[in-house]
Amino acid sequence: MKKTALFFVTVILSVACYDSREYDATGIFEANTVTVSAEVSGKIESLDIEEGDSVLAGHEVGLVDTTLLSLQRKQLQSQQASIEKSSPDIAAQAAALRVRIAHQRHECDRVARLLADGAATQKQRDDADAQLRTLRGQLDGLLSQLDKSRGSISESASALQYQREQIEVQIRKCHIAAPITGTILEKYAERGEYATPGRPLFKMANLDAVYFRCYFTASQLAHIRIGQEVTVIADFGGDEQYEYPGKITWIAQESEFTPKNIQTRDSRANLVYAVKIAVKNDGRLKLGQYGEVRL
Repeated sequence: MKKTALFFVTVILSVACYDSREYDATGIFEANTVTVSAEVSGKIESLDIEEGDSVLAGHEVGLVDTTLLSLQRKQLQSQQASIEKSSPDIAAQAAALRVRIAHQRHECDRVARLLADGAATQKQRDDADAQLRTLRGQLDGLLSQLDKSRGSISESASALQYQREQIEVQIRKCHIAAPITGTILEKYAERGEYATPGRPLFKMANLDAVYFRCYFTASQLAHIRIGQEVTVIADFGGDEQYEYPGKITWIAQESEFTPKNIQTRDSRANLVYAVKIAVKNDGRLKLGQYGEVRL
């Protein structure tokens, strides 16, 4: 009886030691990925990247054919220059009429002096004044007409300028650049293929700063907070594990059902809260790699 009781005690202690895990939750390493898609249609002239390449933000990695867009830009430039040349020279066209007005003003002054000396009639004075008003009215009408014509031409030239700017924006979009500094994870297109707006070209992420996504039960929430320092243990298979300092940067506001590939200390828990822990990557951590976290 004593041997049997000792055997059961040993079994119970062994099970208890087995269940006493050295982590509080498990999860996987993730990163904020960016999928770069084509913004214009055309043949891909180059896409000089391979999976695993490191690129800097703003570095041009590819080019979509710009031949048609460049021709459209030249055509718009020619049309704009032609329209601008057709703009009327208001000063030149109104010069002759201004000379006639100046001459008529002198004539009115001359008739006025003659009328004062009794050498002209009032009718001659009225006719001269009427002729001056007529010429001034003609000048106002001409200036209004020329101003409207110039305004219309200016609007047409501006519309062409806007079209040119749109073409230039499209040409800039043909130059494919990396939006962030990071590593190319996947490449979806090759040189010579046809790009369409929205077609994915490649996916990249900054692998220097990854985060560990794990799940905690409601009972564990009281022991975690944003900004808290924790220890993340990366599992490289077998007995090879490495510890990394981490900081909790996000805690979900709503619970969710435990993912099938995630374990928690309380295996009976169904509802858990997702947590993100920022980890500095030393080059060994890979996306999708499993790990553990210890508070």
